[in-house]
Amino acid sequence: METTSKDMRFTTELEKNIAKIKKHLGDSVDLVKRNIYFLGNRQVSSVLFYIDGLASVEHVEKVIDAMMYEGNEFIKRNQLMVSDLETLIEQHVLMNTSFSMITEVEKALVAILSGDSMLFVDGCEKAFHIQTKGWDTRSVDEPQTEQVVRGSRDGFTENIRTNTALVRRRLRDPELRLETMSIGVRSKTDINIAYITGTVKKGLVDEVKKRLNNIKIDGILESGYIEEMIADSPFSPFTTVMSTERPDKVASALLEGRVAIFVDNTPFVLVVPTYFWQFLQASDDYYMGFMAGSFFRIIRYIAFVISLTLTSIYVMLVSFHQEMIPTPLALTIASGREIVPFPVLLEALLMEITFELMREAGLRMPKPVGQAVSIVGSLVIGQAAVQAGIVSPFMVIVVAVTGISSFAIPNYSASYSIRLIRFPLLIASGTLGLLGFSVMFSLLAIHALSIRSFGESYLAPATPFQPNDQKDTLIRFPWWAMKKRPQLADGDTIKLGDHQKPSPPDKVKKPLKLNDENQSESEKSKNDEDNNKDYEDITGLRRWKKKSGGNKGEKRKE
Repeated sequence: METTSKDMRFTTELEKNIAKIKKHLGDSVDLVKRNIYFLGNRQVSSVLFYIDGLASVEHVEKVIDAMMYEGNEFIKRNQLMVSDLETLIEQHVLMNTSFSMITEVEKALVAILSGDSMLFVDGCEKAFHIQTKGWDTRSVDEPQTEQVVRGSRDGFTENIRTNTALVRRRLRDPELRLETMSIGVRSKTDINIAYITGTVKKGLVDEVKKRLNNIKIDGILESGYIEEMIADSPFSPFTTVMSTERPDKVASALLEGRVAIFVDNTPFVLVVPTYFWQFLQASDDYYMGFMAGSFFRIIRYIAFVISLTLTSIYVMLVSFHQEMIPTPLALTIASGREIVPFPVLLEALLMEITFELMREAGLRMPKPVGQAVSIVGSLVIGQAAVQAGIVSPFMVIVVAVTGISSFAIPNYSASYSIRLIRFPLLIASGTLGLLGFSVMFSLLAIHALSIRSFGESYLAPATPFQPNDQKDTLIRFPWWAMKKRPQLADGDTIKLGDHQKPSPPDKVKKPLKLNDENQSESEKSKNDEDNNKDYEDITGLRRWKKKSGGNKGEKRKE
């Protein structure tokens, strides 16, 4: 045990420290070892380790200049004692860099693989951990999956520090906390947990930390890994963890008492807990007027219902309950299905799968070509299928409306959840009619009622019913009417001051007075009398006469 403990710590011998680093990292081509000789005549040996591509070359050169030139000149000029090398380097050489002292080999390895540099000096037991991160990153750009008409255009990137900074810009609150941890035995991915103390619910942060600490995996390559491992209902088709690439959405969630999980190397941030209704809300709802925001939100709810049930209802009515269809419409549907050789259920499944294939192909193909192929392909295949008698025209319309409605869902995770649920509902409706539709829909509703998201009901605030939270569920009330935070928040629940409803004055009581300083007392009093008279003259006749000179006939002659 003693030998293992010694091997995991550095010594004063430079060669042994180099051997320990080489033992774990080997002779990788991107591992750079720079030999630096320090203190002129004494020729103190030192070695700098860093990973090429992860460390900034400018920062590394700055450290080397400080060691070989600036530090030497400063020590010689001031005739400093060189007996304690650690103190000398710490106080007089690495003054313009950010560094720390470590003794553990494991921490040094993590630092090197994270883009920092490790400086080992002969005779020093501690190693210098120098901040030199500087790899290439994607610049802040508009979110690709959550575009808005009105709102900010900046979205998260793959750099975790850039992402936290985007949220900090929006919430300059000293109560905003960021805690860090590392997940993944091999990847050691950086994870940040963000929340606002005094607003977040008691015990929620501890629950998030507990679930994250229980993850034992070799690598985390995207936030989807974590989303799947911390979800309350892993076998549910519904998404219980929200993922977003919009900083304003994360900032809004933090203000409501939620917790955000930032994962390095991904532009998607996780927000917990989440409700089902949030997947149908867009950022535009809060940036435009409350009437327009409520209208478009209702449109999305209608799109959700259409996307989930329209195909199933059509198959159910045509197959089992033709008497529920108006006679002219039933005749139109029957004439269109005269030459179709398949039953309605098989016809619907064929069209739904074809539509999903076209959507997936358009998504995976190169961007300039994908949209054209998906649109042209849908038109050509749909028209050809109708002419060939494989499907009816009415079925093409139903499936097209269903697909377009699914595009109105602002969150992609909720969109594919609805696409998954649609198929069992369609099969039940096509085999058992109204009974199958009712039973399957009831099972889905019961399942949604039983789901929890980090202890919170998935369908809240509808069930359990929370009257105050209804102001921002189906419709959005004006900002001045939403005084309190959602019931999820704890502690500071007031987010709006009193008397915030706009109340502009009916009319201006006194006209503006200009150049009062340049007027005499007599002129001021005269102007005040004239202004008062003009104000009392409701018809405006006196003001018109004053401006025109009082001679209406002469004005007309001229």
